[in-house]
Amino acid sequence: MTICRNIFKIDLGSRKHEEIFTDHCGSISNRGGGVPELSESEWPAISLTPTNKPGVSGSEGHWLNFKVEKINVPGAASMDYLLVYSTSDGGQQGVPGKVVLAGDSLEKMLLLGSESSGKFRYDAGVEQGTMTITFRNQAGKMLGKLSTEFHLQSGVTELTSVDGLFKYTLDKAPKGIYFVTLKTYAEPVTSSVFWQNGYGVFSSDGKAHTGTVSSQ
Repeated sequence: MTICRNIFKIDLGSRKHEEIFTDHCGSISNRGGGVPELSESEWPAISLTPTNKPGVSGSEGHWLNFKVEKINVPGAASMDYLLVYSTSDGGQQGVPGKVVLAGDSLEKMLLLGSESSGKFRYDAGVEQGTMTITFRNQAGKMLGKLSTEFHLQSGVTELTSVDGLFKYTLDKAPKGIYFVTLKTYAEPVTSSVFWQNGYGVFSSDGKAHTGTVSSQ
């Protein structure tokens, strides 16, 4: 398993930064031209659940538990992932990685920041981003990809998808709880606050939070 963490700024509009990204992470890059999207019959379930680092004070909401379940891509031997998110200073950060598939699901803890000598620095103002997954065969050929946008929120009652097509309104805003809303494609096996028509809401406390849903 090869993992490259966000040790550099990433500018998706810059060819130079894309080349640096490729140098650091090998085959994992943002250059996905010509890669087909997975057909609906091959859609997995993608989830990002806000969480913390056990034993690390103040880490709540600065980590995402990334899961891909119901993997059903014929010939797939590995999966690249790339989490890209915006920060309050107007920059972007990327968390890329590669996983060798050993079943129909996988799980990773992703840090919204950086780590050095056991100390963590958290990126400020993270609210929105994109997760892209790309499946490859044994020879490394790209078989297909999917991308989903996520919305990280706390202290509000209206939980919305980035594309504006889904909204879940909580009956009340719980204190200190983080939520992620995103398009999951297939329905996740793991529990979520709410799931409907391809969209899911996930909470940092793992509990049910009552509310009403509206979608377009």
